[in-house]
Order: sequence, then structure tokens, then C-alpha cells
Amino acid sequence: MMKVFQPSTALFIASWAVIGYIQAVTLEVKEGNSTCIKAELSALISITYSTSNSTGTGRVSLPDSTSVNATRSSCGTDGGSPWLVAVFGFGHELGMSFSTNDRVYSVTNLTLQYNLSDSSLFPEANSSDVVTVTSAAVGISAPINTTYRCQSPSTITLGGATVTFSDMRLEAYMPGNQLSPTESLCVADQNSTTTPATPTTTMTTTTKPPAPAPPGTPEQGSYSVKDSNGTVCLLAKMGLQLNVSYVPESQNKTVQELVNLTPNLTLSSGSCGTSSATLTLTQEQTTSLSFSFTMNSTSNKYHLSGINLLANWSNMAVPFSANNTNLDYLRSTVGRSYMCNTEQTLVVAQSFSLNTFKLQVQPFGVTTNQFAAAEECQMDQDQMLIPIIVGAALAGLVLIVLIAYLIGRKRSHAGYQTI
Repeated sequence: MMKVFQPSTALFIASWAVIGYIQAVTLEVKEGNSTCIKAELSALISITYSTSNSTGTGRVSLPDSTSVNATRSSCGTDGGSPWLVAVFGFGHELGMSFSTNDRVYSVTNLTLQYNLSDSSLFPEANSSDVVTVTSAAVGISAPINTTYRCQSPSTITLGGATVTFSDMRLEAYMPGNQLSPTESLCVADQNSTTTPATPTTTMTTTTKPPAPAPPGTPEQGSYSVKDSNGTVCLLAKMGLQLNVSYVPESQNKTVQELVNLTPNLTLSSGSCGTSSATLTLTQEQTTSLSFSFTMNSTSNKYHLSGINLLANWSNMAVPFSANNTNLDYLRSTVGRSYMCNTEQTLVVAQSFSLNTFKLQVQPFGVTTNQFAAAEECQMDQDQMLIPIIVGAALAGLVLIVLIAYLIGRKRSHAGYQTI
């Protein structure tokens, strides 16, 4: 039986120095004599599993005996997605699927399949299932005809497992059989001051522009949507920060940029329905950010189900687009608003996430143009709980001291007798 899990909480991985040497492997997907996908990389895999008493952690690096599963791997010429599926050990597999928009290619999904009946890796496991976990938040992309390179360790979480890549050079949709000498560096390598262990040919420029300063905390904006009768049906207050990875027109590599929405330059529009509502924010005709909310009449709950971003900034080689309609954020009860003053990160796609600040939103049941009573997010509740716990602890300490003082005073009086 195969169990499929979705990405969840990340696991801690020990430092590379403690784990020891992680060897590199070379993997190729071919069609005839032509190579379409090639990867040179090291990978450390850490898996948490259940035992009869508690839990255990199996750790394994890709061995040099790792090979490509030719049956399950594909160049995508049959109309499907290109796949690289590597097999190793006792029935374990590591797979990557790819996609492209004709300018940039990216790893769409990372999939790990592991066999719990492998007693050498999972001693005392209370199951012998073959488990498959997957993640769409991979963050690996590069321009076409360019090699993606990331020497720095990069950890990806898949359900109860993590995969940490290092010394990675990878290319998909290859025009030839060798990795391109033109390389696109990952963000970690761009920020690293260390010298690569192996010299490589890269595109260089005579001057390197300074990195833009972080934009800081965005200003909170107030937005609303009216129905066909002119009545406000959706309210939102929030500071928004876009975290986008894209290829600038002046560079041949992916960069990551934080951009704040400016409320006084942003217009709001949208629509309200019985079970769905949308809010679209447009800034200076260069950025369009849409939120889709869905209501479940059975549970009387609503949530943020979709986010869509369209951006055409002046330094972009091509307009940027990201969309996800399978989200489950900002969950609350109909007739109440959702509030979260603490910064949140809403992951939309591997190339786009949204940071929210001082957020309050109500897409259903708005009356008198005001927010209803708020249901606070767990992070806000935790922050409120800390001073309560500290105050209770201090009160308890004062009480203990007072009781000790009274007991001591009573004992001192008991030492005197009336004559």
C-alpha cells in the first residue's frame, strides 16, 4: 500500500561537518543519443519514521550506485512533463519534474519514495509500506540554455522527510549533451563570499551593481469591494510585501526581490458572491494582485483559496505571472473577520510568496461598513500568551515569598511565652 503525504513541518538536519563527506552523483535522462536533463549533485536525505516505541530518523546520502530509472524518466516529448527519476538502495527513488515558459525552466515537483522495509535504513520500523512524499516548493529555476548551479546546501521539506542538496549543477531542456558553460547561481551562492572549489565558466560583468536595500515594513492599506447595489461587501486592512524571483532584463540569472505595495498608489476592485469573493489590488498598472475567498456553507467557514500575481516591472525580461487556486490561508467563521497583526508568509508558488503585516480581512457578512468581531491567528494568540505566563509566574513567586514570610513570622512569635 502506498501512502501520500503533503509537505509539513521541516526537520532539523545536522551540520555537514558532523555528517561527513557527501558524495556527488551524475544523472542523465536521454532520448536516443540526446541528453535532455543532466544533474550533477550531492543529496542528503533525512526521514522520520515510526517505531514500536517512538520515532526514528533514517539518514542516507545518494550513493555512487544511484542510477536513472529509464522507464519512469522522460524528456517530455510525448506531451507530458520532463521527469528525472533516480533509484537507489532498497527500492528508494528521488524524482524531479520540470516545466518551462520558453524562457525559464524550473523544477515543478520534487518527489521522494522510500521503502520502510529497508531495515538497514529504518531499523525497528513498525511498517513495511512504500511511502511517497512530494513538494511543489522547490525553488530551482534558471533561464533556458543555462546551467542552474548551487554549491550551498539547500534543504527542501517533503512531508516527514527532508532532502538537502549541495554542489548542484543541473540543466533541463538541453540543446546539447553537455551542461551549458553559462550558469545561473542560486541566491545562497550569490550572497556567499566563499570561492567555488572547482573553477567553472560563468557569465561575468565588469561591475556588479549593489544589492537593493530591503524595503522595510510595508504601510498598512485599507481596501474594500462593493456589490452591484453599491454596498460594501468585503473589507481588508493589511500591509503587503511581494517576494518574487525573476530574471531581470540586464542579467542572465534569477534574482529575488522584495517589493512593498504602496496604498496611496493602489486601487481596489473585485466582486462578492454567495460562496465566493475576490479582491484585486492594482498598483500603477504594473502590478495586479488578486485574492480569492471561498465559503463553505456546511461548516460556516471561509478561507483564502487563491492568489494571483501579474507583474510587469521595468527591469523584468518578461512579465511575471504566478497563480495558485488550492490555498488554505486566513481561515475564519462567517460573520467574523480574520485578524493577524504578526507577520505571515503565504507561499503561493516556488517563485512567489506574499508577506502580510497587520492584516484584518472580512470577505463575507459585512454590515454597516465595519469589521465584525475578529478571530485572531494562532501567532497573535501565542504572543499574547507569553506576557500572561510571565505575569502568572511573577505573581506565583510573590505569593510564595509572602507565605514564607508569614510562616517565618508565626514561628518567631511562637518562641515567646506569657509569664
